[in-house]
Amino acid sequence: MNKKVRAVFAQAMTPILCVGETLGERDAGLTEEKVVGQLERAFQGVSAEDAANLVVAYEPIWAIGTGRNALPADAGETIGTIRSTIARVYSAQLADGVRIQYGGSVKPGNIRDFMAHPEIDGALVGGASLDPEEFALIVKYR
Repeated sequence: MNKKVRAVFAQAMTPILCVGETLGERDAGLTEEKVVGQLERAFQGVSAEDAANLVVAYEPIWAIGTGRNALPADAGETIGTIRSTIARVYSAQLADGVRIQYGGSVKPGNIRDFMAHPEIDGALVGGASLDPEEFALIVKYR
C-alpha cells in the first residue's frame, strides 16, 4: 500500500487509501489493530503535505458483497480510530482535514444513516455505482 500511495502522489494524483479487516479479524476483536497497522505502514515516508491530501476509506472486507454491513456507529468508531492514528502520526490539525469515507456495501437504503454519523465524511461507492438508478439514489440521498 505504501508504494502505491507514494507512486500516486509522485504522479500528482490523489490516492484513496482503503483499509479494513476480514470477518475473522473483526470477530476476534482485531479491527483496531489491523486498521492502525495498515495506516502506519501506508504512511511510512509520506510527507505531512502529501498526507493532508490523501483520502482514506474504511472498507471492511467482510462487508463487501456479503449482505452484511457495518452499522453506522461501528463504521464511525473505526473512522475515529483512523483519524486518531493520523493525528498521532502527523498532527490533530492535519487529521481533522483528511477526508475519511465509509465504503462497505453502500446502498440507497443505508446511505442516509452513514452520512448522518459525524465521523463519516463521505462514501466510497462500489457495486452500486454500476446501476445508474441506484447510484443516483445514493447521490441524491438528502
